[in-house]
Amino acid sequence: MMKTTDFAKHLTTFFGNYLPGVKNLSENTILSYRDAFRLLLVFYRDIRGIAPEKLSFKMFNVELVCDFLNWLQNERNCSIATRNQRLIAIHAFFRYVQVQEPKQIFLCQQILQIPTKKYQQPIVAHLSPEQMKALLAAPDSSTHRGRRDMTLLSVLYDTGARVQELCDLCVKDIRLEHPAIITLTGKGRKIRHVPILGSTVELLRIYLKENKIFLNGNPDAPLFFNQRYSKLTRGGVSHILQKYAALASEKYPNMPEIVTPHTIRHSKAMHLYQAGVNLIYIRDILGHADISTTDIYARADTESKRKELERAFPDITPNAPSSWNHDENLLEFLNSL
Repeated sequence: MMKTTDFAKHLTTFFGNYLPGVKNLSENTILSYRDAFRLLLVFYRDIRGIAPEKLSFKMFNVELVCDFLNWLQNERNCSIATRNQRLIAIHAFFRYVQVQEPKQIFLCQQILQIPTKKYQQPIVAHLSPEQMKALLAAPDSSTHRGRRDMTLLSVLYDTGARVQELCDLCVKDIRLEHPAIITLTGKGRKIRHVPILGSTVELLRIYLKENKIFLNGNPDAPLFFNQRYSKLTRGGVSHILQKYAALASEKYPNMPEIVTPHTIRHSKAMHLYQAGVNLIYIRDILGHADISTTDIYARADTESKRKELERAFPDITPNAPSSWNHDENLLEFLNSL
């Protein structure tokens, strides 16, 4: 009978008890951590020649973990952001192990000192108010499916919800009486109440009335469902969104080629900031744990910065010279500058 290794024992309790029970992490976060360790086991097996059932803590060191991270980036072509996500999962595990297995504390602290890799943060992708208006108007409101999709997109934008938060919405999470709110369950099972505006309230009221027979008075029924009356998946929401983004691009050529649910979330946050809403309120609406996360919208909002500069400073730069396009002798024009 094969003996259970110390690594296998702690990895099992880490995923089986600690993450869902003690930390109360969401299913998606646990799956992300699982993928990190699945890749780590593949690395040990295929690159180091060590079978997963034989893996123990004595086979770990800083150099090997760094080799794994470099393998992800160089051999599997993972982005630096993905590499950092895998390292965060490893850090979480060894932070857990150092308490459960004090004799491994030196190894744990060494691995915890491995830094994440710096990289250039991508620009916050968002739609302008005009683009957003064109997108929300794209569904055909004369059809049952179109009315559902128009309601879905309006709720996604009005709440600034993450796509999984939208998928998890149930009938009981909707309050249409004044003050109208939607209750979202975010990362770490954190609950927040987001106010919704009149137009979205009316769309939801019509939608709930029209689908009363399918929802059957069940408060736990999914708010948005597919043809099998089960809740929409993240992929399903993304497909719906991309379909209408393509339609909107026919009338609004500057629409980005790819529009994701997170693009809508960024757009809501940016529009709130440009309207003068305090970052603290935006943080609460989006469900950010730290205001520094919300601060990306202030850094990315070049339009507001431009308007503030125009308002605060007089225009003291000289007028642009007349165009040389009509000058018959380009050399004479250049010499006259």
